[in-house]
Amino acid sequence: MIPAANARVYRIERRFRVTTQSRHPFPIAPNVLARHFERTEPDQAWVTDITYIPTGEGWLYLAVILDLCSRFAVGWAMNERITDDLTLDALGMALARRRPPQGLLHHSDRGSQYASGDYQRVLAQHGIVCSMRGCPARC
Repeated sequence: MIPAANARVYRIERRFRVTTQSRHPFPIAPNVLARHFERTEPDQAWVTDITYIPTGEGWLYLAVILDLCSRFAVGWAMNERITDDLTLDALGMALARRRPPQGLLHHSDRGSQYASGDYQRVLAQHGIVCSMRGCPARC
């Protein structure tokens, strides 16, 4: 709330969109990253998340994958809806652009898009180690 000069109080409308569906039947990977964000070489660890952007035509969802060493966005995708394809497209771009070594650590939240069978298959096919945030709330 912001107090105005004439002593009225105005509320600022906050727009919030849920981007994580953590109640799903898929297995949850252990938190291998464990908040160790410092990396000395590129393509040792990637972190990923989904955010939303309000536009004049509605919401636009953005999935981004960052390399922890360079903090460079190695893959991204945008869509009007949060689907498995959104995260798979971002992962596909990252894999094509970087061609990471086996053993790369991939850290995400516990959302259904990252825990889905299709996403996990792609990680496994490339020898990527999956890590997920340890608790459903921010921690």
